[in-house]
Amino acid sequence: MSNLDIKKQLVGEITDKFQTAQSAVLVDYRGLDVEEITELRAKFRAEGVDYKVYKNTLMRLAVKEVGYEGLLDYLVGPTAVAFGMEDPVSAAKIIADFAKEHKDLEIKAGMVDGDVIDLAGIKELAALPPREVLIAKVLGGFNAPIAGFANVLQGTVRNLVYALNGVKEQKEAQA
Repeated sequence: MSNLDIKKQLVGEITDKFQTAQSAVLVDYRGLDVEEITELRAKFRAEGVDYKVYKNTLMRLAVKEVGYEGLLDYLVGPTAVAFGMEDPVSAAKIIADFAKEHKDLEIKAGMVDGDVIDLAGIKELAALPPREVLIAKVLGGFNAPIAGFANVLQGTVRNLVYALNGVKEQKEAQA
């Protein structure tokens, strides 16, 4: 297999990841030692995030192919990418939390559902609650009107029973 074939295969791999990932975050990892990178990779693995270091030239080709030209300006210097395959928030949240403790990790930019976002967007994304919490809030919002309606009906039915009981007692008193 020639060197060109290997590069084409890598560009294809990167392109596939960008197309299938729900999010991606680009970081500059300079200054982190092996122990810190190992710790970061373990956190990513636990959350189903794919973290890789690719050559910028290969990343540029893949980014152009998938139409994320907005990321091209950020592909300068050492760049690693974290692909959030299962959850759009997980990669951003892990990186933002890790960057708070390790000042050498620099967040560059990212992509969420096909939209390129900058550092501020990554921080906003990281501030979102986990997917399960968001789903619970939405379902709770759907449930609230139903519960309120049931309470109204329960009160109405109770009043109807009292009224019918009163009519029954009145009929019995007349008889």
